[in-house]
Amino acid sequence: MHDLDPLDPAYVEDVLSKPPFVKLSGVINVRDLGGYPSKTHPGKVTKPKLLLRSAEVSGITDEGKGTLRELGVTKVYDFRSDTEIKKYDTPLPQIEGVDVIHIPVFQTADYSPEMMAKRYQLYASGKTEAFIELYSQIMDHGGHSFGAILRHVRDRPSEGSLFHCTAGKDRTGIMAAILLKQVSTTDVIAHDYALTRVGREPARAMIMARLSKEPLFASNNEAALNMFTCRHETMAAFLKHLDEHYKGVDEYIRHYVGLSDEDIDTIRSNLLVDADKAV
Repeated sequence: MHDLDPLDPAYVEDVLSKPPFVKLSGVINVRDLGGYPSKTHPGKVTKPKLLLRSAEVSGITDEGKGTLRELGVTKVYDFRSDTEIKKYDTPLPQIEGVDVIHIPVFQTADYSPEMMAKRYQLYASGKTEAFIELYSQIMDHGGHSFGAILRHVRDRPSEGSLFHCTAGKDRTGIMAAILLKQVSTTDVIAHDYALTRVGREPARAMIMARLSKEPLFASNNEAALNMFTCRHETMAAFLKHLDEHYKGVDEYIRHYVGLSDEDIDTIRSNLLVDADKAV
């Protein structure tokens, strides 16, 4: 099967019904970053219900809002730009008992027609090198946004949080990688990233409809689908780039987020629990 082809619906339904996926009514591509084994602390795993990742939450239903509260989520962090929110008419929802915080990775200026045309050209190629360039842009612009989630882990380890962008793949995937890179392996991080291949399937038609309005993608279906590839090897290559270009995740957090070594140690500790206590 070509990795741009639709997946078998029965397979998708089965995968989405099991961890790490979380059923959240009105939201797709939701999964828990908990339960992954630690490479730095044998016998420990990432803490369940501390960090959820997803696609946009604008369509969350009342049932979904109740589920968030039941999961112990107190903060939702939205990485989307003002331009995306306005363009797709997907405002931040009101969720009783949950703070929804807008922390865009890219500012409005980064969504000019010229900037978006260049970004879409990279996505359209589907090549690993293009995604590395795109992910470097996210890293270079995202320190403030990513810092909010890192500080949540540092300061509120007993409170759940959810972070998301539009599709829950690129900006969200980079945030997940920064978190997991501190305690887990390349294989685990790349596996988590590749799960979006299944997580986005319920919204395939909507995604393609949105992209069909962009001139570059209107007459090029494969280019549009390339934008949503999420291959294991892409994330593995990015993690290598993170080590080589940014001198590792700790240095990135120090330089781009402004956290100290003590902060990083606290975050790493708060990310983990004993495997036998992970529920």
